[in-house]
Amino acid sequence: MQAIIPVAGLGSRLKPHTYSTPKVLLNVGGKPILGHILDKLIEEHIYKATFVIGHLGDMIKDYVINRYSLIDAEFIEQESMEGLGHAIYTAIPTFKDKEIFIILGDTIFDVNLKEVFKNKQSALGVRKVDDPRRFGVAIVDNGYIKKLVEKPQTLVSNLALVGLYYISNSESLINSLNLLVEKDVRTKGELQLTDALQIMIDSGEKISTFPVDGWYDCGKPETLLSTNQYLLDLKSVSKKFDDVVINRPVFIADDAEIKNSVIGPYATIDAGCKIEDCIIKNSIVGANAFVSKTLLENSIIGNNSVIRGSFKRLNSGDSSEIDFY
Repeated sequence: MQAIIPVAGLGSRLKPHTYSTPKVLLNVGGKPILGHILDKLIEEHIYKATFVIGHLGDMIKDYVINRYSLIDAEFIEQESMEGLGHAIYTAIPTFKDKEIFIILGDTIFDVNLKEVFKNKQSALGVRKVDDPRRFGVAIVDNGYIKKLVEKPQTLVSNLALVGLYYISNSESLINSLNLLVEKDVRTKGELQLTDALQIMIDSGEKISTFPVDGWYDCGKPETLLSTNQYLLDLKSVSKKFDDVVINRPVFIADDAEIKNSVIGPYATIDAGCKIEDCIIKNSIVGANAFVSKTLLENSIIGNNSVIRGSFKRLNSGDSSEIDFY
């Protein structure tokens, strides 16, 4: 089986971090988002993958080649951002297996894929959501998908597609993607994967769904931090420091230097960081950052950043109003 991982997006909702770092290389729970995805693929014995790259694609290529030698990786550039369907269409020349597994690059998931793959039946990962307007959704009849709707504005289904697509017959998907591009079928101005999958369904392909309860979005600052919490709950990593209070769960890189601080809960401190006189909780501090005399909460600090603050001691009377700038 071959994985197809589209990672060409600009990560607009995570700016300014994604100006200099691809979204999929942002650290969450102690490693880049993409690292969590590739670890899951290796766990499932999937060793072939195509990466559809674009923005800062060389950084993604270097990361995969240098850190994941077990993966037989191919890289293909999506030169224009025309939707997820276009991204997968761009990858067609690299399709080598009958079975493919498409994974969105900003999705961390926890699901038993062996159960999904063993049936040799195309299936899409879904999760029930309260507000399906941000997602593609599946309308299911007698166990199979009847219709896929991209970001519906009226409630037609609450089964949201969460970025996991197992296709047992890649030739059928190739034909549908070619037809999608040939006829320039666009929804909301883009070539959508859901439209290509609908072409497959209309042509007689049976596609079912599988539940994904463990699905963690990394597309926005608040969801990146909540995913960081989930991952740290699974595994807390920290050595002991003198004069430092560690409130687990945390991830602190082995070479991080921390003095006179309180770290955690839910803090990720990346490699090369230097932290002194700080309180940091529910935050991610990127590689080689220097943070001094600062209280951080619900924060994301980029790689190589320098953050300096100052603590105040106050003795204020009743009805005081004090502003710090």
